[in-house]
Amino acid sequence: MKRGSLLLVVWLAVGLAAALAASSPKTRPVPMTEHERALHALNRLTFGPRPGDLEYVLGMGVDHWIDQQLNPDQIPNNASDARIGGFRTLRMQSKDLVQTFPTNGMIKDAADGKRPPIVDPIQAGLWEIWVARYRDQQKPVATPPPTPPTPEEQAAQRAAVQDVAKHVAQLLLSLPREKRMSTLMQLPISDRLAFAGNLPGDLRDKLLADFSPQDKEVYFAMNSPINVVISELQQAKILRAIYSERQLQEVMTDFWFNHFNIFVNKDADSYLVTSYERDVIRPHALGKFQDLLVTVAKSPAMMVYLDNWLSMGPNSPAAGGKPGQPQPSGRGLNENYGRELMELHTVGVNGGYTQKDVTEVARVFTGWTVGPLEQGAVFAFDPRKHEPGPKTVLGQTIPPTGQNEGLQVLEMLAANPKTAQFVCTKLARRFVADDPPASLVQQMADTFLSSDGDIREVLRTMFRSKEFWSPTVYRKKVKTPLEFAVSVARATSADVQNPMQMVQSIAAMGMPLYQKLPPTGYSTSADAWMSSAALLDRLNFATSLMNNNQPGIKVDPLRVLALGLFARARKEDIVPVNTTGGTDAAVALIQDALIGGDVSKSTQSAIQQQLVDPQTSAHVLDDPAKTLGLIVGLTLGSPEFQLH
Repeated sequence: MKRGSLLLVVWLAVGLAAALAASSPKTRPVPMTEHERALHALNRLTFGPRPGDLEYVLGMGVDHWIDQQLNPDQIPNNASDARIGGFRTLRMQSKDLVQTFPTNGMIKDAADGKRPPIVDPIQAGLWEIWVARYRDQQKPVATPPPTPPTPEEQAAQRAAVQDVAKHVAQLLLSLPREKRMSTLMQLPISDRLAFAGNLPGDLRDKLLADFSPQDKEVYFAMNSPINVVISELQQAKILRAIYSERQLQEVMTDFWFNHFNIFVNKDADSYLVTSYERDVIRPHALGKFQDLLVTVAKSPAMMVYLDNWLSMGPNSPAAGGKPGQPQPSGRGLNENYGRELMELHTVGVNGGYTQKDVTEVARVFTGWTVGPLEQGAVFAFDPRKHEPGPKTVLGQTIPPTGQNEGLQVLEMLAANPKTAQFVCTKLARRFVADDPPASLVQQMADTFLSSDGDIREVLRTMFRSKEFWSPTVYRKKVKTPLEFAVSVARATSADVQNPMQMVQSIAAMGMPLYQKLPPTGYSTSADAWMSSAALLDRLNFATSLMNNNQPGIKVDPLRVLALGLFARARKEDIVPVNTTGGTDAAVALIQDALIGGDVSKSTQSAIQQQLVDPQTSAHVLDDPAKTLGLIVGLTLGSPEFQLH
């Protein structure tokens, strides 16, 4: 690590630690001003304020704005809908996804002649590419191996293939949009394969910028069909977080996805997570907890992720065993879902259950399964796999009623006071503090129990509490990588045309979207995100973005400076800054725009030091645009902006 980078990391780490350790950023424990209340609400209930949001909330009134966010269906969302409108996979059912973007097994069947012919010419052309690539991968290795080509021969081969790819790309660019894909699929298979995997980056970017959304899908599907499904899911998450007016709904959708986490790369879940978030999580994010719990339990995505679809009662007819005798090999009970249902979804690890309860819950959910993936992996209950007889869970007898046994257990767990405590603690940890006040958690848990698990009412209780508005929690939550990157885009009014660039940046910061393997999901606590490498990655992202080095994302530092002028003029108690005062004035204005002016002396000093450090500012200070970009990037990477 270079000396300049090391100093920056030290500054960030020390600044964050100091901010988190301080009792309050205020000099005295007085209530928040209305300005601070609005900023606090925007920081906690959204993915970060945009220019103009603060004025909007102040004009409407903080409490009224919060009530509006608690009722998202009443908020128009045209900008977000338009941004994700081109992602066809978001509207497709699992059955259609797997037919359009097939599995490797389906491609193998096609290569073996076991699938019917495809009628659609573009889809048929894609299948030809997939089958040709599969057959090439299956070719036996020659023995003895042929003489390897020389480096010169390899370079010539690569150049020849790239020439073919360039020719195909130029041909497509010369055609009307509606004829491009049909023409591509009529080319020889060797040309299509060369085009799919060997197009130079600059020409690929030019082509993709001119492609329709569906043409982009076809292009990316040529190399990896399933990656189209996953990447559109990831990109949509970024675009919703940045552009949705229903910010609290998006924050809660992210919260519940992590609470009921699923790893997108687990078997069929690559095709099932789209529906899981769309049809299970988002519609219930502000509804009744029991409804959410039941819908999650019945979702094919959760059954595949925690293997409940494989679980079979040892004494069930399908197991082929008899009571008291060893069960046939490979058939039996799977306790994964039963364990996580109690440990992570409801009562929590200290919820008073035993290993016996885990086993009993697993027996209850035998027979809950899914159909074949190619038919949509639809939920089904198979009575032949269900363990017969009564079960006992947390001291309560569950009579043998088949599928209803599972519903009875879910209802019992949803109403358990331990569940209320566990869920409300996690909510308070996300919205208030890493170690939330017990008094607040109890208020929320009381509302949870009295309202039959109404999530909206639990949130309302939290947002009206004195603990939520305490100065001691103001700017004391460390942003996750997702929250940080999205808040940067929102604060700077970035125009995000290529969300995959942000998806990759967030993954580099340690948070690949939908790819948390353990069922715990991603943490919202500071200790999960405060390593030196992570802090440097964040600063690098911010400065790279402000230098417009993130392809497909455009930011104007001059706009940020103008926003700072507006923010400074809005503060009647502050004398206007002399905007001809060089970098000092620019730093102050940009801090007003992005942070609201609450910046420590150590942060101001660190930014000024970086501006005069030759290793950091070389070839920058002689270019006003680059100077502004550097100031904005350093401000976005500051401890104050890392907190919300």
